[in-house]
Amino acid sequence: MALLFSAKLMAAPLKFYKADNPYFNYVGRIDFKVKTKPRFWAPGVYVQARFSGTSLSVDLNDEVLWGKNHNYIEVAIDNRAPVRLQTTGKTNRIQLAKNLPNGIHTVTICKNTETSIGYLEFVGLTCGRLLPWVEKTKHKIEFIGNSITCGASADQSAVPCGKGVWQDQHNAYLAYGPRTARLLNAQWHLSSYSGIGLIHSCCDIKFAMPDIYERLNFLQDSLKWNFSKYTPDVVTVCLGQNDGIQDSTKFCTAYVDFVKTIRGHYPKASIVMLTSPMGDEKLTAVLKNYINSVETNLHAQGDEQISHYFFKKQYTGGCDYHPSVEEHGMIAKELTAYLKQLKGW
Repeated sequence: MALLFSAKLMAAPLKFYKADNPYFNYVGRIDFKVKTKPRFWAPGVYVQARFSGTSLSVDLNDEVLWGKNHNYIEVAIDNRAPVRLQTTGKTNRIQLAKNLPNGIHTVTICKNTETSIGYLEFVGLTCGRLLPWVEKTKHKIEFIGNSITCGASADQSAVPCGKGVWQDQHNAYLAYGPRTARLLNAQWHLSSYSGIGLIHSCCDIKFAMPDIYERLNFLQDSLKWNFSKYTPDVVTVCLGQNDGIQDSTKFCTAYVDFVKTIRGHYPKASIVMLTSPMGDEKLTAVLKNYINSVETNLHAQGDEQISHYFFKKQYTGGCDYHPSVEEHGMIAKELTAYLKQLKGW
């Protein structure tokens, strides 16, 4: 009887499931004010579903910020290689799969582009039958950082460096953070913004990470993120590339204060400070000194859940001297090995 029931499930006609269906799994800084159109800005935010049927499509709304900028998404179905797709307008129905084998499948739909490219709204999925989500991850990690953490300038699979527009090379799903999380069977949050620094940002950006960290939308101060919605076991901080070499007292004082802000939200998390994967020899040496000083200071204040990891080499094989997609995989392997040792995962 079970086999007959499964066959009927998989033969079900296609049906549209709205975004407010409780079977969807949402992970990231998401605004649920309109429950049928949850809105998200940050890179790496993802929606997951478990479904039966042989085809799948998604409905997404795109802000189309600046009147032309379209977002990219990454779609991973079952254990197949992920596929990078792009919206084409304000409303989009995108075919994600067809001719799937009969059975139960899972899908992850991840925002590859970042806040400054505009929001996406998840409207729903069309499939044979939407099934209750079964969570199999055991851990949660938050990755705080700049364009490296966003996965900017990494992916040349569709548009080579120097061509197209900036977001054409964005791929948050294949950045080191989500890859580290998947290797560790963990969920991920990316609290990252290109050009951001700890005390000094590049590219005429007037704010630094401590200024925007508590926002739901990093570009709009009125929307506050509810930190109780996601409590990570580990938080990594990868800042300093855009700061460059600063006054050590000013930088380290700000770093201590920022770590205390993180600790205020996550009393039990392990907080790991990282050097910049694209830092040159001079900057890396300075960042190591800064981080060692901050760690010593916080340990002296009684916080023993603070540690660091220094990357073994410089990764600049992508566009504008950023890590490439392949190098993000190498960075993830380094960080994964450290976190396994740190947490016993």
